[in-house]
Amino acid sequence: MAKILLTGFEAYGNTPENPAEAVARRLDGKLIDESIIVSRIVPNNFFECIDFVWDSIAETSPDIVVMMGEYGGRAMVTVERIAQNLNDSTRYGLADNNGCSLQGQLTVADGPAAYYSTLPIRAMVKAMRESGIPSDTSDVTGTFCCNHLMYGILHRIHINSLPIRAGWIHLPHLPSVAALPENLGAPSMSVETSAMGVEIGLRAVLENLRDIEEPILSRLQSNHPPAKPGALNS
Repeated sequence: MAKILLTGFEAYGNTPENPAEAVARRLDGKLIDESIIVSRIVPNNFFECIDFVWDSIAETSPDIVVMMGEYGGRAMVTVERIAQNLNDSTRYGLADNNGCSLQGQLTVADGPAAYYSTLPIRAMVKAMRESGIPSDTSDVTGTFCCNHLMYGILHRIHINSLPIRAGWIHLPHLPSVAALPENLGAPSMSVETSAMGVEIGLRAVLENLRDIEEPILSRLQSNHPPAKPGALNS
């Protein structure tokens, strides 16, 4: 029986309810065939979030780690391909929940420029689409806490030579967040649909030790800055 550690960021910035937290709570303890999902809610703070998830890995000994956050402005469940060794929250007018803003700092001082997800991202997107869930691959994790955490965990898995597959899923706004005046016009997805998409994606991870070779057509997501600070991603 495989164990999946599923993490979701807490509320942050101008997002009073993070879909990642809602989905993580909804799927906690769920079985996919004989594999169990164990969820953790992550503090939305630079560096602390990496230590928190690393401690959760030590606690739960997972075979798979899937981390989640919100990406306001996207209309689909997006599976991230790459995380970069760079932080710049000032470009979004954002600070973490401790009030910290970073601009130009590296997550790991002597780390490589980037890490690739080790999840079967094409297989995940294909499975979600075939089940009627809008989904796409993404090469843009942003430069806030989502990218920061994805990079930090992939780096620690790499330097410790752990046999853990890991990566990131971004979720659209919840409808209640998209209804806020500062977000009017932004796409949204219900927690039920997002949770279904994530569960289908996790099943694809379990069924595919390697990614499929079949090309998966992609439509570039809009990455325009939000109308007001604090609504992009985490």
